Amino acid sequence: MNPEDLQKLVSQTMPFGKHQGVLLADLPANYLGWFAREGFPKGEIGRLLALMYEIDHNGLGDLLKPLRGG
Repeated sequence: MNPEDLQKLVSQTMPFGKHQGVLLADLPANYLGWFAREGFPKGEIGRLLALMYEIDHNGLGDLLKPLRGG
């Protein structure tokens, strides 16, 4: 994990699917869990979704609070 990936989680939105347009950091746990069971997409989006799943699954969401700004 690198700081740039954490920043992407709070700045990039889901590019497709049921939660298109939602910040990656704000995706529901059950949606992330579905990807964990069914397989993450290829490429950067899959890597970021897997990272968000690990953060959420391990209760580390507070890591992203300072990056959200505002």
